[in-house]
Amino acid sequence: MARTREFDLDAAVDAAMDVFRSKGYEGTSMRDLSEATGLGSGSIYAAFGSKDGLYLAVLDLYRQRYAAPMVDLLRSGNDARAVIREVFVGTVDDIAGDGRHLSCLIVGASMERAHQDVRVADRLRSTTQSLEAALYDLLAEAQLRGQITSDRSATDLAGFLVTNLQGLRVMGAINPDRAALTRYAEVALTCLD
Repeated sequence: MARTREFDLDAAVDAAMDVFRSKGYEGTSMRDLSEATGLGSGSIYAAFGSKDGLYLAVLDLYRQRYAAPMVDLLRSGNDARAVIREVFVGTVDDIAGDGRHLSCLIVGASMERAHQDVRVADRLRSTTQSLEAALYDLLAEAQLRGQITSDRSATDLAGFLVTNLQGLRVMGAINPDRAALTRYAEVALTCLD
């Protein structure tokens, strides 16, 4: 008779997320994951198949926790400037408010794993495309209403804004200075003028 799992998979993925964000994929050992999750390596392998499997589950949770609410926010608003500003301010608040200086998992995975693992690259591409699509829809509608500049395509503006959001996360990992990050966000938002 098979033993039933006596642990919460979601809690294990959540705990592993902080480890991967602080140490990266390569810097994270199975011992680190065991200590963070409270699970033995055998339980981790049984539940996720491998360290890679756990990492993929972490990427999925990260998207659900951070990207999906941002997409929902972008799709909920009529005032493009206000909603996009809220996204940027929220990103700065998230970066500056986290005293642990954890890196963005999307940025970290892009640099460390995307070039060698198609499953990681696919997840990252899907996440950034969902952000770009939500921004595109909001921007294209705002351009039709004359609320923002039509000098640039909504596609290019959406890509530029996603690039800047990720850039804020990179700079925030180096120096989470709220005032500086806010100034950088304000400069990025001038693309809507």
